[in-house]
Amino acid sequence: MSNTLNVITHNLEQSLKNCYTTTLTLALTIDDDGIPQNFDSIGKKLVESNNSINAVQMVPNGIIKYIYPMQGNEAAMDLDILKSELFKDEALKSIQTQKMYFAGPFELTQGGQGIVGRLPVYLKNKFWGFSAVIIKLDRLLLTSGISTLNTKNFYFQLSKTNPNTNKEDFFLPELIKLTKNNNVRSYIPDGDWKLYIIDKNADTLLNQFMFKILVSLMVAYTLGFFTILLLRKPEELQVLIEEQANKLISSETKFKTIFEQAAIGISNIDSVTGKFIEINEKFCKLLGYSQSEMKEKNWQSITHPEDLKKDVEYVKKIENGIIDHYSMEKRYFTKQGKIIWVNLTATPLFVNNNFKEYTFISIVEDITERKKNEQIILNTQHRIESLINTIDGIVWECDANTFEFTFISKKVENILGYTSEEWLSSKTFWKDHIYHEDKESVINFCSEKTNENLDHDFEYRMVAKDGSIIWLRDIVNVVIENNEPVSLRGIMIDITKTKEIEKDLNTSFSLVKEQNERLLNFSYIVSHNLRSHTSNISSLISLIEITDDIEEKEEMTELLKLASNSLNDTLLNLNEVVSIQTNITLTVEKINLLNYVETTLAVLSGQIKTNNVTILNLVNNEVEIKYNSAYIESILYNVISNAIRYSHKERNSIITIRYYKENESKVLEIADNGIGIDLLKNKNKIFGMYKTFSNSEDSRGIGLFITKNQVEAMGGKIIVQSELNVGTTFKIYIL
Repeated sequence: MSNTLNVITHNLEQSLKNCYTTTLTLALTIDDDGIPQNFDSIGKKLVESNNSINAVQMVPNGIIKYIYPMQGNEAAMDLDILKSELFKDEALKSIQTQKMYFAGPFELTQGGQGIVGRLPVYLKNKFWGFSAVIIKLDRLLLTSGISTLNTKNFYFQLSKTNPNTNKEDFFLPELIKLTKNNNVRSYIPDGDWKLYIIDKNADTLLNQFMFKILVSLMVAYTLGFFTILLLRKPEELQVLIEEQANKLISSETKFKTIFEQAAIGISNIDSVTGKFIEINEKFCKLLGYSQSEMKEKNWQSITHPEDLKKDVEYVKKIENGIIDHYSMEKRYFTKQGKIIWVNLTATPLFVNNNFKEYTFISIVEDITERKKNEQIILNTQHRIESLINTIDGIVWECDANTFEFTFISKKVENILGYTSEEWLSSKTFWKDHIYHEDKESVINFCSEKTNENLDHDFEYRMVAKDGSIIWLRDIVNVVIENNEPVSLRGIMIDITKTKEIEKDLNTSFSLVKEQNERLLNFSYIVSHNLRSHTSNISSLISLIEITDDIEEKEEMTELLKLASNSLNDTLLNLNEVVSIQTNITLTVEKINLLNYVETTLAVLSGQIKTNNVTILNLVNNEVEIKYNSAYIESILYNVISNAIRYSHKERNSIITIRYYKENESKVLEIADNGIGIDLLKNKNKIFGMYKTFSNSEDSRGIGLFITKNQVEAMGGKIIVQSELNVGTTFKIYIL
């Protein structure tokens, strides 16, 4: 029973030590502003890596504000443990000792019976709160081995002295009444618990052995008789005494050998003065003293002051019979003034079972290197995290099959606005926030390259927290195990500015290209039209010079005037086009579209009546656009007058004017049911200068050319849809 109890006690103490590592890791997540960083992701890893615990908490100012996992623990959120009658005493004890303390078992607020281990956390020498672990009682029994042991002959009991009633509370089912002779117990200092192993068959065994006891008494009586005979033989007795003495000397020699040659430090300490009675060579080497120097000191003088209080408490508990040994990690000062970490186990040696007369056997194991390595690992983790967060990009890791992210650096908040916790809270966060136009192609591309075990590099858009669209370049490395992709790691770089510059360059290129096309077209118009006029004038002048007939000269002169006027008109038209194309300081203002439509209709009212045209003006009075007022007047006049001019003579003419939105564009539409245009023949003529596509005498081929230039000068476009004998629709797209 004692051996079994020792194993179970060791398992419990190891589980509690693991919990200390967990709470310390949580405490290290608190930044200088007192805010835990990446709590959910770190909490998840801690719970997964420590099968002893059910949940972790952060408790700033004694109020539970962070829990992982949240599911099933919601009822504990915002609980003030320092004001709770059930929890505050043990919480205050943790603060007073400045050490981790395990409270309970008790009924948890979120349900079930459990234990709460709380580590007090101090920030800038001021109490911040607690980092804590939750251990359900059934989980504690399972990890300790209690639940898995065969309890046919014995069972376990766990108890604790109630701080309010000072009575011993028992937490496991009581199968047999606890008596003085039917149990073995141990003490677990981290929670002030007593653990009992109780014999189920103690009385039965007594009855079974009663007969044997009687027989033993008879045997003892017989042996006593023969002993008397033996005492009558002094020489034989002397030999027996010498043999026993030799055995004692041999045992003492073995003990001395073990004591002196042990690989760990061992000492015998006076319980009253704390001085070292005996100390082995290993202990002396650990501290740098000789044995004579050590015997002049006591254990209190070489103990670090931060560990002394806890050490003294354990000693008092041994004196009061609460515990029969203890173990702890503590610090010693060496002779050179250095600090070393040791794992201490102390056991009392009682004199005649007298609690007032005893010494200590102290066993110490040097764990300084382990502590240094733990600190190195912790510092390395901090440096790596700091380095990652200084990279001008989002460092990340995710599952290769599900694209569920397991890590993302804090830089994500600077670039996309989301915190690391928000990102990691959803398994599909990345997929859900890819811009809808890119989503399918991005996921397909990434899946394809991952399945081929190929690193990849691609660009796509994501929706930031503020709703803006951010361009990212994602450089992905595929992590392969056993020729299968297991995870992806990469870095997302913000290339939004690069994309904007690229867009501006493309826009500038398109503008230059368009301007070149206009320039070529304009140069063709100038060379062709001016050549026709100058050639005509030159011919007329030659004819005037060679004729002697006065009437013929007058006729030629009139023709010369007409040619001159025609040249002047052409120059005016060309000048207007140049003015449109070179005017880069157009005045743009907010105008009411309906007012300008009605003004144009009023100007054309005579033509509307003469041609019996019906106007359907569907433009809403609330429509306002940003435009050059002179251009909108010219555009409306040219398009509507064309619709009137080319109305069908055999049916009532109807012109419909509408304004609407098409996708993200604003459209002014003017449609008629006139004679229509044969687009197969005249597609390239419609907006050309001096290009006409009907036999009308007043068609000059300049209005639509100027209209197109004005629309494009405002950053828009104009398109035409038409069918012979059906009608024509002009769509003016407004930027």
